[in-house]
Amino acid sequence: MDFTLDESSQALADLTGQILADRVDHQRSKQLEFGSEPRFDRELWSALADAGVLSATLPEDNNGSGLGAVALGAILEVAGRFVAPVPLMETLGMAAQILAKYGTTPQRDRWLTPLGEGTSILVSALQEDLADPERPSTTATSTGGTYVLNGHKICVPAGQIADGFIVSAWLDDAPALFVIPADNPGVERVPLITTGRWPDADVTLTDVAVPPDARVGTQADPTQLIGDAVDLAVVSQCAFGMGVMSEALSLTSSYTKTRKQFDQPIASFQAVAHRAADAYVDTESITLTTKHALWRIAEGLPARRHVAVAKYYLAEAGQRVVHAAQHLHGGIGVDRDYPLHRYFFAAKQLELYLGGTTESLTRIGRLLATT
Repeated sequence: MDFTLDESSQALADLTGQILADRVDHQRSKQLEFGSEPRFDRELWSALADAGVLSATLPEDNNGSGLGAVALGAILEVAGRFVAPVPLMETLGMAAQILAKYGTTPQRDRWLTPLGEGTSILVSALQEDLADPERPSTTATSTGGTYVLNGHKICVPAGQIADGFIVSAWLDDAPALFVIPADNPGVERVPLITTGRWPDADVTLTDVAVPPDARVGTQADPTQLIGDAVDLAVVSQCAFGMGVMSEALSLTSSYTKTRKQFDQPIASFQAVAHRAADAYVDTESITLTTKHALWRIAEGLPARRHVAVAKYYLAEAGQRVVHAAQHLHGGIGVDRDYPLHRYFFAAKQLELYLGGTTESLTRIGRLLATT
């Protein structure tokens, strides 16, 4: 199957890569990771907005270009190569796509238009402690013309810098989604200090009252709605992960070609070559399964199993890739003055968001048993 990008998607990937290459380097990333503020480069975010990258995959009614999932994957793959200190994955992938598909016109105007302009950040809050993302323990109750939400969302991507959250909750006997401003009374977020210094947060909802128009996808089948929300979030992680693994492999290739032992590049040693070859195969497996899932989503084809398979490879094979990269680098691989650690931490966060290897296999088995 040929997954070569079309002209528009390739041009978008090239543009994104050019902006990130000009503005993201190891020293700048270190400053943001260990600064006093959350890891977020606002100048870079504005540059991406001005160039039209943030709006490219948004609906045309929201001043976007209406490009699909394949173009989104191209943006996120490039962002992953730089582990870019901006929430492209968290906003364009994990939140904007579900609102573009199921949101009302006022909801899209309120959140997607300013997202494309770089003036607002919308993220998804789907993950809970020991809970299946498709069966949230957060509750929503219809009371006097409003919905009241109570619950606790963990590891919310870019939660520290978000202006709004798409929150999953259990309403009556089915899952539902709500879009909630971050400053809504009853919403409390606690910054998390992650190994990768990403600006995640825990979000607690205590008697959070929202109007009826905060509910997303009221006419949709609830199971389809929550499944699509999880799928779009997961495939966005996988697309970002393609770039993370590819760059980790590239760093390793360059290092082993120049690092010498016994006056020979260590890349010429059979054990090193075999380990690198295995990492290459794993990286290609992540890329193939992710691009297949993105293509099916773009074509409107059922993609739930394909997304689950892609996440399995990201979680399982991705860890093999970054561990091989660390091993082949030796001591320098764990030195924070060298960029490889950034890719290792990114791979671990991507592995665990919305379920790792075991959860992915469980989801695949459930889908095979019911379809």
